[in-house]
Amino acid sequence: MGSVELSLKTVVRVFRRECHRVLDSERTIIHGADSMLMVLQLSAAEVCKQERGDFGVALSDVLVAWKCLLLDKLHLSHDGSPASENYDLIRKEYDSFLKRTNTVDLIDVCNAYKQLRRDEDPEDPLTAMQLFEFLHGNAEASEEAELMISQCPTTPSNRARHCRPQVRRVVRRVFCSYLGLLVNSKNDLALAHALDVPSRSLGHRAFTDLKRAARNNTTSLFLAATSFMRAVQLGGKGYAPSETDPLRKHIKGLSQFVHFTDQLEEILGEVSDPSIAACRIVSSIRAALLKGLSNEDPVYSAAEDTVEALKERISQIHTTLKEVSCGTGISPARPKAYAINHATAYGGRESVKLIMALLDEEALAPPCRNKAELLTEEQAIFNGTEGGGLLSLYKSPEAPTGISPQPLRNRIQSQQGHVKSKVKERMIRSQFACTYQEDLLPLNRVLEFPSSSQLPTCVHPAPKLPSPVPEEEPDTRVAIAEVDPGAVRAVSSALGQRSSNACPRKGSAGPRDRPAQLQSVAKTSKRKLASRECEEHGREENQPPQKRPPAKSCNPGPAKKSSKASSKKLITGQGKLTSFFRL
Repeated sequence: MGSVELSLKTVVRVFRRECHRVLDSERTIIHGADSMLMVLQLSAAEVCKQERGDFGVALSDVLVAWKCLLLDKLHLSHDGSPASENYDLIRKEYDSFLKRTNTVDLIDVCNAYKQLRRDEDPEDPLTAMQLFEFLHGNAEASEEAELMISQCPTTPSNRARHCRPQVRRVVRRVFCSYLGLLVNSKNDLALAHALDVPSRSLGHRAFTDLKRAARNNTTSLFLAATSFMRAVQLGGKGYAPSETDPLRKHIKGLSQFVHFTDQLEEILGEVSDPSIAACRIVSSIRAALLKGLSNEDPVYSAAEDTVEALKERISQIHTTLKEVSCGTGISPARPKAYAINHATAYGGRESVKLIMALLDEEALAPPCRNKAELLTEEQAIFNGTEGGGLLSLYKSPEAPTGISPQPLRNRIQSQQGHVKSKVKERMIRSQFACTYQEDLLPLNRVLEFPSSSQLPTCVHPAPKLPSPVPEEEPDTRVAIAEVDPGAVRAVSSALGQRSSNACPRKGSAGPRDRPAQLQSVAKTSKRKLASRECEEHGREENQPPQKRPPAKSCNPGPAKKSSKASSKKLITGQGKLTSFFRL
């Protein structure tokens, strides 16, 4: 460990000893260099959303804002370095995020050291320029880290560590995130890393719904998840969440997450020995991460190495804390009488102090050299799905605009073409299959989209008017029936005499056949007349009844009876029989 890291360790130790004098809660988490950069990225993206409406920021803008933030908080001159756009808003959002999540960064710890140190503590163990070089990234420190890795023995686990440093870093961050949630439940950054690891089907949509619920209730993400599940499990009819609550779609995943954190808290409160409790918690996290993984998976080897390193460090820290407590006779951070109301609990308090000391050492780790890799790391290492990093997780999904990606006409034509291209399958015909045409399918279920020209334009069409009866030639059937038979014979004889001089044509009727011909014509005309009257009467019956004008009271007497008789309605078929017997 370098001199800068030793000085930072001294600063953090004094801060933990006296933090109850300046902080409302003793469970405040310290952000290291990498965590500070992640928080700054989220703050810059939030400012871009407020100014431009898009939650996102370029990597170059984040790095410029990162340098401005370090110089500004350490009170160093910029020396002509370019200023970041909207830096004041980014700095305000950054401080608001730290305050909301009950966290501080290393620069705040160093600034508070001057107020909290005692006479026996060193005056200024670390200068501002040294801290700037450490946080911004020093080439010498990174070269020393690479040299230390190259000098390690080539064991299988070390080989996996050397080949996949990104996997090892992500796995260690997940372990520290679960431990951080046990200490400080307001740490939203830790919950973002641990919510869907291992995979619980709590992806982008679930995190967005949880974030909106926390914002509406002005609570942390962890409290929003736990309060929702408590209301579902214990709430009565009047206290259960509504059926339209967006979190109801993620009950299964949230239930698994809350149940797992409850198990870790039970270990924390029930086991009296801090070292044993912390080791059991680390083992439980390992069992959850490695469930269903094979020995050849890089996550498996990285988790095994992380668990071994954390258990070893836990035992060392526990030994150090016992020596300090035995030397002074009191706790390094004695709680006040009212401090229990500020997230300081007596159950498992020694285990909490041990975990906090472990997390403080993680915050003193040197920053990652590859900033782009750090800011774009994804959780695909565990769940196998591709996606962005922390920025894409915090970004709300795009709302549907309602605009169709393709015009309706094109989609209908493509669907019709797809249906026509299908092979005609054998279909079940009914017992009247012989009446179907061969070119048409009897039970065709293919949807056909009619055009606008085929659709009726009027919802209530007007009733059809009766078709007018065409005028015909004067009917001679009645005249023929009323003619005297003697006159008929006279006319026929006259015609016979008139046409006797002419030679009859072949196939034509002679004079003797004319009376029979006239009788057949008369019978045919009678049948036509009867059928026509029946059709007219049936058409009149099908028409709706028309309103008749009221009878005039000025014509009393027999005329009134005749009008009643003429207006009598006929029953069905009566008109046909009447016309038949009339003939």
